[in-house]
Amino acid sequence: MQSRFKQTALFSVKLLLSIAVLAYIARGLDLGRLRTHLVSVDPFLFALALALIFFQTFVLNGRWELIMRALGVSLDWFAGWRILMISLWFNQVLPSSVGGDAVRMWLLRQRGVQWPEAVKGVAADRFTALIGLIVLMAAGLPLLMSRVSNEAAILAIGGLTLAGVAGTVVLLTLDRLPKRLIALPAIASFVRFGTLVRFLLVRSECRGLLLGSALLIHLVTAAACYVLARGVGAQLSMLDAGILIPPVVLLTAVPISISGWGVREGAMVACLGLAGVPSEEALSVSLLLGAVSVVIGLAGGVIWLASPERGSYSADKAAKAAEESPNYGLAKAEEVSSHP
Repeated sequence: MQSRFKQTALFSVKLLLSIAVLAYIARGLDLGRLRTHLVSVDPFLFALALALIFFQTFVLNGRWELIMRALGVSLDWFAGWRILMISLWFNQVLPSSVGGDAVRMWLLRQRGVQWPEAVKGVAADRFTALIGLIVLMAAGLPLLMSRVSNEAAILAIGGLTLAGVAGTVVLLTLDRLPKRLIALPAIASFVRFGTLVRFLLVRSECRGLLLGSALLIHLVTAAACYVLARGVGAQLSMLDAGILIPPVVLLTAVPISISGWGVREGAMVACLGLAGVPSEEALSVSLLLGAVSVVIGLAGGVIWLASPERGSYSADKAAKAAEESPNYGLAKAEEVSSHP
């Protein structure tokens, strides 16, 4: 009962934050102009953006399958894609305290995958995506400095990138700490996880494909934003999209709002503004990207309705099972609320 109250309270706080941020952004905008951009978006370009994000699910599934294979788990491609699409339904359309990642773990368990492998596979998938994002931000930082004159923005994005690089290096090298520290329960699980990710990205046979897919996924998101920007008439270059969209994705990943709504819009307006895109057009791009994500989530919902596991599923059951699984706290810390 107390757990259910905490879940409801957390959901309510996230919902209020999403609404508050959206209201704050809209306060100083020309809402008539915003509405015009949204309703007059080029339908072909919107469909192209939708196709890009749908294609992204195949790349996402391919990356996850490589990770599961490295863990010794044989996951059929279509079965993995179906699980991934269902998780997007829970993430995008039914944002709950359980979340898509816990549902992914639960569905893996229904297929006979043991909890440790299920948790490690999902967490490693999330962290690989984060590393790809940080690599893109680090690579784009020199270009950002040459194209943007706003020193505060450069410092903010540069600081975010540096923090990401430092955090990644620390996690991947935790096993170099003194053995007495490594043995502490609070650190041991992070040490094991860092060792796993380092193995996947440095020593596994699929390391090139893993990193390449992690980069490609975020470049596809940038391409979709570029297409949507052109669809609403915004003057955004492909290069600027490649530089400015990764920070938006990273900020959206912070699980403090409902499926990233509000945070994504604020980050998009701020970042695209650095390229001279008016706030109304930038907000239109973000809202349309959110709409694309909801459409993909709805497709996952259709798959879920036809899923044989649906009859035995309950949110309480999935949450309880996930919380009882080994190292779930680590996986939960890596979970993001929106795009990968």
